[in-house]
Formats: sequence, C-alpha cells, structure tokens
Amino acid sequence: MLNPGRCESFSVRTLADASGVSVGVIDKLLAGRQNTADVEDAIALAEALGVAINPLFAPPSSPNPNRTSRTPTPASEE
Repeated sequence: MLNPGRCESFSVRTLADASGVSVGVIDKLLAGRQNTADVEDAIALAEALGVAINPLFAPPSSPNPNRTSRTPTPASEE
C-alpha cells in the first residue's frame, strides 16, 4: 500500500511495525472485516502514515454514496 503522507510504501507488516498496531487488526481493516479501530490504534496508524485520522476513519457523508440531496420529482399521472 502506498503511504500518501510520506510517499513510502508499506506492507501490512511494516505498517504494523511502524504503528505498533497488530497485523491482524490492519488485515481486517484492509479486507473490510473490521470497520472501526480503537482511538489508540487509529492515532498510531495515522501517525505512521503521516495523515490525519479523519480521511482514514471518517464515516461517509451519506449512507448511500449514490444518494443525492434532491427530492425526486414525481412522475406525472396522465
């Protein structure tokens, strides 16, 4: 995986070594089997990657990324 903050590549193991977060947690996060991390792990991962926590762990702005804020126009009844 490419480290956006420091332009270095990390493997799961080197990221685990750099952050102190277990390989298992990182594997689960990458595979989508785990959607959250505790605060200490989130901070450690963000620091190792050289980025802020929000881009890594912020929830999407909408539960459905294809959803718009516009109200659908009702179909005309002819």
